Amino acid sequence: MSTFFYRAIGTNGKVQTGTVAGDDGRMAARELQRQGLTPVYIGASKQVTWSLNIPKWKSGRLQDVLHFTEETATLLNAGIPIDRGLSIVAEMTERPEFRGVVNEVLRSIRSGKSFAESLAEHPAYFSELYISMIRAGEVSGSLALVMDRLALFERARDELRGYIVSSLTYPALLIVVACTSIFIILRYVVPRFAEAFDQSSIQMPLPMQMLMNVSDAIKTFGIPAGLLVVIGIIAFRVYIKNPVGRLEWDKLKLRVPLLGDALRKADTARFARAMATLVGNGVGLVQSLTITKGILGNRVLSGALEPIGQGVKRGEGLSAPFKKSGVFPTLAGHLLTVGEETGHLDRMFDRMADIYDKDTREAIKRFTALFEPIVILIMGIVVGAMILSIMLAITSINQIGL
Repeated sequence: MSTFFYRAIGTNGKVQTGTVAGDDGRMAARELQRQGLTPVYIGASKQVTWSLNIPKWKSGRLQDVLHFTEETATLLNAGIPIDRGLSIVAEMTERPEFRGVVNEVLRSIRSGKSFAESLAEHPAYFSELYISMIRAGEVSGSLALVMDRLALFERARDELRGYIVSSLTYPALLIVVACTSIFIILRYVVPRFAEAFDQSSIQMPLPMQMLMNVSDAIKTFGIPAGLLVVIGIIAFRVYIKNPVGRLEWDKLKLRVPLLGDALRKADTARFARAMATLVGNGVGLVQSLTITKGILGNRVLSGALEPIGQGVKRGEGLSAPFKKSGVFPTLAGHLLTVGEETGHLDRMFDRMADIYDKDTREAIKRFTALFEPIVILIMGIVVGAMILSIMLAITSINQIGL
């Protein structure tokens, strides 16, 4: 018997939190339902949400939308009307900024607008894919089912993004720490040895002299070089905001050994998950391709969807123009061929998403497994050479007193 934390809606519509005992999450949920509560969250730890002090940045918005989708789906499946459900979600939302968004959506619905139209007024939070899914759910009368699929889509996308970020954090941290150490040694440690040699008649060892030259260059050209780096970064960011520059940058990223493969598979998984969500809920194939184009991070892959859509319009089906594009993994095209032949294209998109989610994690793991030791080896050689040069200088200084 385990103890689970929960958030649930009581018969009075108020949010309740606490703990409940059960062998697993399902038993805990049944116990809450027996008590007349509608479970919103059940887990081994308290639900983690963004606190009031978290600024409005992209990741925070995505977390807000994820929690909004999951909670709204739970309430709709419990038979609660959309307006009452949104008022409950607004009460459960911890960040004032997003609570205001939910309240504005609620006011729009009460003024006579549809749920999709109300969400479309907040494009910073709700994507075109999200709104199209809601619109399809309202038209077909299956809004609760659509919200469930959207919740799964948002959760899967969030987990994959989190895995990629966490996997690349440690290598990035290694580089930052190593570069900081090298800068401190060159800027503050090496000059002290130069003073000792200047006060003596002994000649500075060649390795130490080389370090001194680098240290002097940092002192002399450090600020101009730093400004050039800042200007270069700004110029690069401006360049990749240009459509041509962004396309060239995305092409280059796909060519990076190991990492390019991981990025390609990550976008393929995102594409498949979005298509499964859209096609599975009645959105047309061409329209689904157009919507999905906007959520892919790589312009090479998103640009390939337009000729694929044109091929679908010409009656070529989906798999043939998909294979012809040559930018997606080969297996993906074969999976779509099977999906068209069996008449279960939406299920095949789901299967494709699962496959490439897993492949992305494995590709990232291979990249970090190779990248980390390379970074450690290079930085170890550089820092080790600097330390040996300093030790040689210390030995030379000690000979002065002998």
